[in-house]
Amino acid sequence: MTRVARFATIRLFAHIDWTLLASVVAISLLGIATMHSFSTTDAFFERQIIWLSLSVAVFFTTSLSSYHFLRRTPVITALYVGIGTLLALIFLFGAIVKGAQQRFDLGLFFVQPSDPAKLVLIALLAKYFARRHIEIRHIRHILLSGAYALTIFALVFLQPDFGSGIIIFAIWLGMVLVAGISWKHLALFFLVAALLGAGAWQYGLQDYQKDRIFSFLNPLADIQGAGYNAYQSTIAVGSGEVWGKGVGYGTQSKLQFLPEYQTDFIFAAYAEEWGFVGVAILLTLFCIVIFRILMVASHATDNFDTLLAAGVAVYFFAQFIVHVGMNMGLLPITGTTLPFMSYGGSHLLTEYAALGLLMGLRKGASASRRVRSGTEIVGAL
Repeated sequence: MTRVARFATIRLFAHIDWTLLASVVAISLLGIATMHSFSTTDAFFERQIIWLSLSVAVFFTTSLSSYHFLRRTPVITALYVGIGTLLALIFLFGAIVKGAQQRFDLGLFFVQPSDPAKLVLIALLAKYFARRHIEIRHIRHILLSGAYALTIFALVFLQPDFGSGIIIFAIWLGMVLVAGISWKHLALFFLVAALLGAGAWQYGLQDYQKDRIFSFLNPLADIQGAGYNAYQSTIAVGSGEVWGKGVGYGTQSKLQFLPEYQTDFIFAAYAEEWGFVGVAILLTLFCIVIFRILMVASHATDNFDTLLAAGVAVYFFAQFIVHVGMNMGLLPITGTTLPFMSYGGSHLLTEYAALGLLMGLRKGASASRRVRSGTEIVGAL
């Protein structure tokens, strides 16, 4: 590579937060290491390496634009309608896997629209609240933004995908809090949510989902049935102790006592193999990720960028808390992946695309500051 080409490449990616990228790639590599078994051939391990490579490429590709077009109402409306249509088509053409109809089977791989739906919802809410930040205390804006989120939530919940539904709700709640919701309206919302929750329990939740909640409240009541996954997960987390059992040698996961250890229970499998020290490293990496995203939000030049970055932070934080809480027996089992770490292409591509989007916003903010600084200098002259 010539000096000119090298300089052009450096300029092209000067806006990248390399600390953020290094942290998420490290988390992904820890996940890949946890999937690996030294005793058998593991297709999850090999496929996830491919998904990670594609995701990093998506990160750099999406970081190249400054995304001014996302501020246009027709664009964000089209994205929202498009993802809503895909979620609706799931019920007609989606593959049924383990009783849930959540994804399209494209032969070589599955596509799960609920993952990019979270990012589209964040962009929509950022657009909506950015234009109405002064009037946000009016309850009609809370209700209307809630209706946007509720549409996505309902389409995901009915698949059924209770875990993604919780994340969608958390995204909406986090963003209205950032936007400045009235505490009176928040209290009213929780009252309405409690009534809707009672209705969902009676008419919306499947029997197996109710069994998971019962097993959460009383884990030892049905260890061989509904409480099996939660029980094995807590055993895996506790058996790691301080230093863990060693990479690739987790007995709960590799001997199949812990189901879905590459996806829904990867934190438990990781804690078993890496121990308390490994968990501390993982928590540190996630804290760095959230902190760096919040730094993007704090240096944004307008409300849209701030709200979008804050929404991405809420997305990752909520999904992390739900997954870890589920794996440690602190929350009901909902089938939620761990950001950047669990096996799967749809969620991994979405998460890296979200970070690439933030890098694009960071690029646009830097350009705006340079223009404003140049204008001030000219004005002074």
